[in-house]
Amino acid sequence: MVSILAGANLGMVGATLQGILLNPLADPYILGVASGACFGTALPLALGLRNMEIIPLFSFAGALVAIFAVYSLASFKGRIPKDTLLLAGVLVGFFFSALVMLTMVLGGRELHNIVYMLMGHLGVVFHRGLIIPFTIFAAVSILVFIVSYVHGRELNILSLGEERAAELGVESEKLKKMVFLVSSLSIGVTVAFCGQIGFVGLVIPHIGRLLFGPDHRILIPSSLLLGATLLIVADMVARSVAPFEIPVGVVTALFGVPFFAYLLRKRMSE
Repeated sequence: MVSILAGANLGMVGATLQGILLNPLADPYILGVASGACFGTALPLALGLRNMEIIPLFSFAGALVAIFAVYSLASFKGRIPKDTLLLAGVLVGFFFSALVMLTMVLGGRELHNIVYMLMGHLGVVFHRGLIIPFTIFAAVSILVFIVSYVHGRELNILSLGEERAAELGVESEKLKKMVFLVSSLSIGVTVAFCGQIGFVGLVIPHIGRLLFGPDHRILIPSSLLLGATLLIVADMVARSVAPFEIPVGVVTALFGVPFFAYLLRKRMSE
């Protein structure tokens, strides 16, 4: 259940971020959003707070601060150059990664939990005490899907360019803020439960476009399903290829890094 919710969130957030930023390399991890969420998760752990009803709030706040920091750094006169966006994401990601390392130093006894969170995991054992947090996780996933899907047509129009979209009645700045908000909520809750699982949000939308085309009204639900499927498979691989369980974040990174390199080479050739 956790792998389905996490994969679905990562897949559809990747699709909406790439659509709203008009950048095929946009991803919650590359943009530093996940690093902000990781800091938000690590901070209460370092303070000894393990309440799963509190940690997602910290994680969401960290993700929200990170994504708006990237947006503020990258935007210039209402525009966001693609290269500047990625550089701003790397910068913000490094900053929050440094804060996470600081919490690791200060965390003392909680160091193991913080490291475990950073590697990405799907080993959350369901019990009665997690009924409310799991319900929140599922509710957030449904909410993010509904909001993203409802704005699928506007994302399609935005792909024509912001000036053309404005002529057709799409308020791009309002749409960006809404997408940033729900993306931060989704990534914050996902990181709080599963830690840092990278590259799913980058890879899945591209696979979805290859299979189903660029229409966001189809791409968003297909990215949800493909993301859930990928993370289920990655979890199976993580549990079966070695005598011990490999962190699922390691598996997705080993798959995602070569794919990201391919995208960079392809973009350079264009």
